[in-house]
Amino acid sequence: MRFRDRAVAGLTTLLLPFAALVGLATPAEAATSATATYAKTQDWGTGFEGKWTIKNTGTTSISSWTVEWDFPSGTSVTSAWEADVTGSGTHWTAKNKSYNGTLAPGASVSFGFNGAGSGSPSGCKLNGASCDGGSVPGDNPPSAPGKPTASDITNTSVKLSWTAATDDNGIKNYDVLRDGTKVATVTGTSYSDTGLTAGTDYSYAVQARDSADQTGPVSSSVAVRTTGGSTDPTPSPGGKVKLGYFTEWGVYGRNYHVKNLVTSGSASKITHINYAFGNVKNGQCVVDDTYAAYDKAYTADQSVDGVADTWDQPLRGNFNQLRKLKAKYPNIKVLYSFGGWTYSGGFGQAAQNPAAFAESCHKVLNDPRWADVFDGIDIDWEYPNACGLTCDTSGAAAFKNLMSALRGKFGTSKLVTAAITADGSSGGKIDAADYGGAAQYIDWYNVMTYDYFGAWAAQGPTAPHSPLTSYSGIPTAGFNSDAAIQKLKGKGVPAGKLLLGIGFYGRGWTGVTQSAPGGTATGPAAGTYEQGIEDYKVLKTSCPATGTIAGTAYAHCGSNWWSYDTPSTIAGKMTWAKNQGLGGAFFWEFSGDTAGGELVSAINSGLQ
Repeated sequence: MRFRDRAVAGLTTLLLPFAALVGLATPAEAATSATATYAKTQDWGTGFEGKWTIKNTGTTSISSWTVEWDFPSGTSVTSAWEADVTGSGTHWTAKNKSYNGTLAPGASVSFGFNGAGSGSPSGCKLNGASCDGGSVPGDNPPSAPGKPTASDITNTSVKLSWTAATDDNGIKNYDVLRDGTKVATVTGTSYSDTGLTAGTDYSYAVQARDSADQTGPVSSSVAVRTTGGSTDPTPSPGGKVKLGYFTEWGVYGRNYHVKNLVTSGSASKITHINYAFGNVKNGQCVVDDTYAAYDKAYTADQSVDGVADTWDQPLRGNFNQLRKLKAKYPNIKVLYSFGGWTYSGGFGQAAQNPAAFAESCHKVLNDPRWADVFDGIDIDWEYPNACGLTCDTSGAAAFKNLMSALRGKFGTSKLVTAAITADGSSGGKIDAADYGGAAQYIDWYNVMTYDYFGAWAAQGPTAPHSPLTSYSGIPTAGFNSDAAIQKLKGKGVPAGKLLLGIGFYGRGWTGVTQSAPGGTATGPAAGTYEQGIEDYKVLKTSCPATGTIAGTAYAHCGSNWWSYDTPSTIAGKMTWAKNQGLGGAFFWEFSGDTAGGELVSAINSGLQ
């Protein structure tokens, strides 16, 4: 991309094939009346991610906890979070942090770590006593049940059903979770939830329990919206990621605010928002425009919930409006995106100390003023080991190392994603970094399948900036969505971890006499904010589409030539994305759409 208002150009889970949960305990009387159980939550061959869960099973509070265990030779802890972990030979000790040592009766806490090797822990001790996990040696917890399906949705109820979990000694029952809270325990594989509120969004998941009362991993969740309510019911987001970028600076000249997502109808048709951009300074994540982010005051009519900000409230600005949006639309997840075209120069220094960078990002996202706002982090590095606004020489492994550090720091509690190049040419930007190797650490890639061609080539030839496929006369081989997606698949990136990028804007030239692509020009066409670029909401009437090429619309009006996506071409691209098995689609960015959100609607409908 050649301008600041762009996220570089791709829902699947990060988890690799699941390793069985292991309860490490022998029946014993624990002096602290507590248990410690272990789970291997990821395994990537040369290493793994582990998690310990400590639960107070007694009747009095615990003020601190220490978990000890042994690994076989060749297996070790490489990083940890939510506990201070130290090792001596093959023996490992984890102590609580200052903020998570106290456990009330019935409460539990978890900490995680990344490990090298393939061994399993043994000899577990909790506060000096045996870890009594309540499990029989060799008895593995159950698998995750299937993702629930919803049916018979009414104003106040929904019927849920799911495929059974498996267990070596049999399933005892299932916990049904609504918005993360258990609402029922059932012995079968269906449940009808009643007493709901009309016109309201809910999220459901289920978790199996075996005969030893061990719980397995939680299933994938399904979003449900009850019928009725004060507004017309809106469709549930479905199984694909539908993600849009919200720009921090859009609240100024563009006058686009979080409330516009509601008034346009877009909020009910998306699953994720990337808030752009945080800056990368001195190798660390930092908030960029603090006024727009968390200080700008909103009046009642500007606010998502119709309530005005007060001078003394602890959080205002975009962050507070996003919090209100999530309360209104609980299915939406918000990620904080760092970098972008302008701020990617800081990633080179970050790559020199990935752990410190990850620590700084974790600190920003978990600031107590807005820790509930962000569900993950998005890295928009333009471009690792290649040239963007500046040229990076960090090496092919730098991007993978950075993503590994972020996953290690955030664990599985947050989404970790990245916006990446869509340069599918031979020896191009996709080949410059180890995107295949880094895929194990990310939930998905936002593949920036736009800005292939534009008026930075002032004399042309005119070409669609977001071609889906190649075509006769395309100026550069490999500069199209299909080439990028196939190259990434060839490098081992699962199709489900790739999102197709859509631009809510057009790129154009002036001085053009030829209607078909391939004509000459004299320079960039005039744009509202920058030469050579214009929002879709303007172009749809100022220069209506006159043809299509490679799945993208183009328009010749007067001496100007523009290319951009329309609801029709987006529908075609979404069909292609589904046929390719992609995880969904994303777009740059909300303010380019019409007041009624017609492009967002096209993405939503196309991915159903």
